Amino acid sequence: MPAAVLEAFAPAKLNLYLHVAPPSADGFHPLSSLMVFADVGDRLRLEPVDAVAFAVEGPFGHLTPMDEGNLVVRAARAVWPVGHSGRLVLDKQLPIAAGLGGGSADAGAAFRLLREAFDLPLDDAALEAEASALGSDGAACLWARPVIAEGRGERLSPAPQLPTLDAVLVNPGAPSPTGAVYRAYDVAPRDDRRPETPAAFTSVAEVVAWLAGTRNDLEAPAVGLTPVIGETLAVLAAEPEALFVRMSGSGATCFALCEDRPAAERLADRLAEAHPAWWVRAARLG
Repeated sequence: MPAAVLEAFAPAKLNLYLHVAPPSADGFHPLSSLMVFADVGDRLRLEPVDAVAFAVEGPFGHLTPMDEGNLVVRAARAVWPVGHSGRLVLDKQLPIAAGLGGGSADAGAAFRLLREAFDLPLDDAALEAEASALGSDGAACLWARPVIAEGRGERLSPAPQLPTLDAVLVNPGAPSPTGAVYRAYDVAPRDDRRPETPAAFTSVAEVVAWLAGTRNDLEAPAVGLTPVIGETLAVLAAEPEALFVRMSGSGATCFALCEDRPAAERLADRLAEAHPAWWVRAARLG
């Protein structure tokens, strides 16, 4: 067992753009996406106990069974060394089925935490392969650094240099199941071509102008299945602090990029007051 409690952060993932191609012969959709990570997310801790155990807490813990379908449990089972014990506790702060990569981020935190705690003989490439096996966001969410992901999400390349991006994340409280969104998308698929991308952006305005020429191909089908996503996007787009508005992943979380942190905090406070049932957070992306 570990000698003391160890912790790891599992940040929320946002897709600044997400271009998706029709499914290939193996059923997977090739994609291209610029992924960034927020300073809000879940937390994972490993406690010293004389058993191998899993637990969950937090505001969304009651929606997160810690069984073999949970990516934290699957990640742990994949690398947990024989003869070692401990309890992994997931503090679930992110909404479920939200387009924030929460499950993949939790698994990534578990991989990093267990490698440190048990001194596992896994280099970065081996750990990345384990994370990729759990899902298309796995490799990117393992390291939680800005990255362009392509293929199934396993082909990673450096993101352009980005300025500080302040944003407001909003989830209206409706799940948006990934499988259903992809099936709706398949009615009118597009392509996964990467947009022409500069090596660096020098301002938020440059990022916003560039994003205007990109897409999230899953946004329209998600809105069709869950109309409250469209309502959330419309509310955000009407706010003066919102410079750019988009849905992340397959939804239902939407985000607005703002000029700076004070603008994001003003917007988050106003939205939280006007829509108390929504999950609203000001966040810094990087």
